[in-house]
Amino acid sequence: MSVRVRFAPSPTGYLHIGGARTALYSYLYAKAKGGSFVLRIEDTDLERSKREFEESQIADLEWLGLVADEGPQKPGEYGPYRQSERLETYKEMAWELIAKGFAYPCFLSKEELDELTVKAEAEKKSPHAYHGQYRDADLSESKKRIDSGESYVIRFKNPQKPYTFTDLVRGEVSFQEDMVGDFVILRASGMPVYNFCCTVDDHLMKISHVIRAEEHLNNTLRQLMLYEAFEATPPEFAHVSLLVGEDRQKLSKRHGATSVSQYKEQHYMPEALVNYLCLLGWSHPDETDIFELDEIISLFDLTRFSKSSALYDVQKLNFFNEQHMRKLSPEQWIQKIEKSLSPESLFHEQNQDWKRKFYELYQEKIQVAPEAQGKVDEIFQEQVNLQDEDLKEALSWESTPALFQHISDELAEVKEDENLSVESVEKWMGHLKKELKIKGKPLFMGTRAVLTGQTHGPDLKLLVSLTPVSVLKNRLSQVAQALVK
Repeated sequence: MSVRVRFAPSPTGYLHIGGARTALYSYLYAKAKGGSFVLRIEDTDLERSKREFEESQIADLEWLGLVADEGPQKPGEYGPYRQSERLETYKEMAWELIAKGFAYPCFLSKEELDELTVKAEAEKKSPHAYHGQYRDADLSESKKRIDSGESYVIRFKNPQKPYTFTDLVRGEVSFQEDMVGDFVILRASGMPVYNFCCTVDDHLMKISHVIRAEEHLNNTLRQLMLYEAFEATPPEFAHVSLLVGEDRQKLSKRHGATSVSQYKEQHYMPEALVNYLCLLGWSHPDETDIFELDEIISLFDLTRFSKSSALYDVQKLNFFNEQHMRKLSPEQWIQKIEKSLSPESLFHEQNQDWKRKFYELYQEKIQVAPEAQGKVDEIFQEQVNLQDEDLKEALSWESTPALFQHISDELAEVKEDENLSVESVEKWMGHLKKELKIKGKPLFMGTRAVLTGQTHGPDLKLLVSLTPVSVLKNRLSQVAQALVK
């Protein structure tokens, strides 16, 4: 039997990070086994489902590198791949179950169901124990009521027996016979419920493996019942752990950005997001942390999943993004930065030599591309915060006035439309050390203080070579006022 793994999102919103991880695992397993990755759109919620969300989700999957072998945009022999286009199939399958004695029309109204639920609770019985009134009704009589226009749903007859299956992540899972009653498979509107259309589609599309979050574990009971009624072999199930936030609650909007599109808009690298998501519940056999999608396909299997909830931490994602940023060539890195910055950014006005120096200075200090704007702002920032306590200390050292005077004299000889070279700064510091005997902290921190207005930062020589001389002179003038005081 060929391996066929599906990802079946509902287009009622943007692609969630948890959904992206499920899609990733499904894609990896399908590819590892030489099988097919199938995309199915579960859009039976007609009020909330939007084509724009479907298109956004497909675009996000492709951005991550998860391209479906079959789906709405690449139809195969098992289509259509939108559930809204399969409604007649669900109706036929529901009535097939009725014909075989596995389901029945039910005419209970909502008010009657509510009354039965209250009665069951009063008698301390399970509410669904009362929902089988039409279970053994004469089918011909039921059809007459249907033909007369009476509202009805189709319910599945619970076989009332325990079920057990082996989950590829959680091991043996058992369900007791009284966990569900005769559940609805087709609503009065004619729309199928989730468990029914999901089972019908997986059955007809010959899905061999279903990888999904553990919150779907209880759905498996109803689906097993339906597979049995269809005389079909269920797929292998693998229920992976939930993604949780720092409060150990299911990941949601209150934890920050939770959709793939948000991370795409924030210029995260898709390789980094895939890398991080893969390790949230699965472990690399070689304990490797940083890898590309195509590097793990041959290594991926279902034996290395953890049953424990996976903590989603944006700071860790930032670390992974930084590692993948470092793998870029200088040209690729610069292009990545340029795309993340606004058109008004001064970065765009600089020449390639300047941008290459910027890369050398910040390549290991930027985790996510938009952070570069803050570095650019620091380079061109003219205003000095003379109230900074560390700066005040540096300017109060005995050697600082002489250091300042030498740098000021040297800088006065440089035209404002020029840029200092790294060699110039090295020459200045060599003179300060040799001739003025300024060494150690007073030399390095003092030079940084008078040139940048700060006492800490990246390589000073490179930083100064990136800074316009006009900016350096304006800073010096402000520092001079502080020294006079």
